[in-house]
Amino acid sequence: MDDRREGVQVGENKYISKSSILSHLKTYNLYYEGQNLQLRHREEEDELIVEGLLNISWGLRRPIRLQMQDDHERIRPPPSSTSWHSGCNLDNQSPEGQKQAPPSIEVTEPESQSDRSMTGEENDEEDGVDTSSQLLRTKSDAGVLRRGNRRSPSDQRRIRRHRFSINGHFYNHKTAVFTPAYGSVTNVRINSCMTTPQVLRLLLNKFKIENSPDDFALYLVHTSGERVQLKRTDHPLVLRILQGPCEQVCRIFLMEQDLGEEVTYDVAQYIKFEMPVLQSFITKLKEEEDREVQKLKRRYKYLRYIIEKQLQCAPDGSTCM
Repeated sequence: MDDRREGVQVGENKYISKSSILSHLKTYNLYYEGQNLQLRHREEEDELIVEGLLNISWGLRRPIRLQMQDDHERIRPPPSSTSWHSGCNLDNQSPEGQKQAPPSIEVTEPESQSDRSMTGEENDEEDGVDTSSQLLRTKSDAGVLRRGNRRSPSDQRRIRRHRFSINGHFYNHKTAVFTPAYGSVTNVRINSCMTTPQVLRLLLNKFKIENSPDDFALYLVHTSGERVQLKRTDHPLVLRILQGPCEQVCRIFLMEQDLGEEVTYDVAQYIKFEMPVLQSFITKLKEEEDREVQKLKRRYKYLRYIIEKQLQCAPDGSTCM
């Protein structure tokens, strides 16, 4: 059978069997039992798809810039003294406007132009307010109804929710450019079909970050110090499942593309030692190198002696090199 149908893709030309990934997934969900980090899976057209939240730690050294304005946010100019909204404000600030209840909607026959003008003049005389074209418009039912529809607290929370914060940091003109705290954790909802560039774009769009996704990279950072950069064809969620759920052993970091550096397992073994210990290692290696050099010199010196002895014993008339 084809591996693409029987397995789940990990990277370019890399697949893992469904049974194996389901076994790792079971362990993963047991570790996060009762938390929102548990992953769900389903099958679509014989393809296993895993989805859920993926924790990503900030590991940036340079500041990032947040967008000034959301894509779906409208810029509303301040109301002027001649605008329709300002007329509604004047009406609501008057004693009659504060006591006036929202009018009921009734279906009546359309009245003539003369009746409307007479009605407007009578209302102006009763209120004792100077008649003007702008104030006449504020007396309409539409103006009262539209001004009275204010956002409820739940709507305000919903509108604000589409811009997430980085550890409580929202956009601010003074602090729009800042560096997230190193090691602080965020999360993004993805699935096992997403590659590394797709996860990066989703993460930057979540926080409305202006920087290009090509400026960043994802790294698997182990407690031992080993650091491996995820390739563009890798699937981060699948790799997270295979590494295990414990983030004290392995974490996924967001770092700069040009500042991040891979660290192999052999090098990572020596990273956490103190400088005196590392210096002693260097001294030991130097001594071992000197011993090996002396051993090679003695060996080749002996071989040279044997060759010269054989040349001296050669019969007359033979040529020596």
